[in-house]
Amino acid sequence: MNELKCTIPKGSWVLITGANGFLASHTAKQFLERGFKVRGTVRNLEKSSWLIEDTFKAYAERGDFQLVQVPDIAIEHAFDDAVKDVSAIAHIASVGGFDPNPHNVIPQVVSAVTSLLEAALKEPSVREFVYTSSIAACAMPTPEDTTHIGPDTWNDMAVQLAWAPPPYDPSRGFLVYMASKAEAEKALWKFVNERKPRFGVNSVFPSSIIGGYLNKGQAETPYAFIKTIYDGKKDALAAVPATFTVISNDVKDCALLHVAAVLDPEVKNERLPGWGEYCNWNDILAIMRRLYPDRKFIDDLPGLTKLQVTTDSTQSLALLKKWGGQKGWKPLEVTVADSMRSIIKWYP
Repeated sequence: MNELKCTIPKGSWVLITGANGFLASHTAKQFLERGFKVRGTVRNLEKSSWLIEDTFKAYAERGDFQLVQVPDIAIEHAFDDAVKDVSAIAHIASVGGFDPNPHNVIPQVVSAVTSLLEAALKEPSVREFVYTSSIAACAMPTPEDTTHIGPDTWNDMAVQLAWAPPPYDPSRGFLVYMASKAEAEKALWKFVNERKPRFGVNSVFPSSIIGGYLNKGQAETPYAFIKTIYDGKKDALAAVPATFTVISNDVKDCALLHVAAVLDPEVKNERLPGWGEYCNWNDILAIMRRLYPDRKFIDDLPGLTKLQVTTDSTQSLALLKKWGGQKGWKPLEVTVADSMRSIIKWYP
């Protein structure tokens, strides 16, 4: 079988922002395994040292993996040094948390995107750029929403509601998150249309991302959903917005889409949906019970539904086949099993 043509040669440097994150670390892993070098940005080198000392130790020791500290991704020129000599950029990091005050989130998320794009434009070596967006940038993730998401579908309602006058009640935190993703991706495409960069640009918009963890700390974040179910935290599950409970995306699939968005010469200016199986907490619980019949898990949660938003995943699925040799999204049972193996290793 002939080797696939790539936009950048093996051995090239790929910059991955937020490299200690769940999706970003898996994306780094896949690039490294394909023979590329990875430079990861993190907010704190000491807290992210496990990447160098454990997970990617062999790559770091031979000079194929390195970390750089970018304490604040939202400030101007934040990435000027990080982009030096890189051939591709995967911008996965974002401003975390669900702050209900839009002034504390939306401008910063937009600024991080535009700052990185400006830095890339000034660095002659950059040839490809992929941005991690979200289903929340495209539609309101509510069970009654039947939107078919296309290339020009945006969650304008979230933007309007997020910028409504105060008080900024905590319940508005997820609206602000959705608006930040919508506004940031719009800024990305505005930059592309107006500045006509020499490098290719694509975006990937997943829903919730689950799967095996590369580090124990990743299983202890508020977004480690399988661990939350494993711990029986019903209140936490009930509080999670609908988009995180009803469409799953295997982290390896989503990482592979980022790799393909960078490496595939035929993918240009595309918004790639990263959706897997429609499900809810009870579907995941049923799988956990089948996998571990001797363990006691919480009872099913009442009143759960599933989202009805749709999209055309033809291109994304073709890329999974081309670059990963797989037919379709990974089944939910495989994803849950991967996650449970890593959880039980640390929390038997």
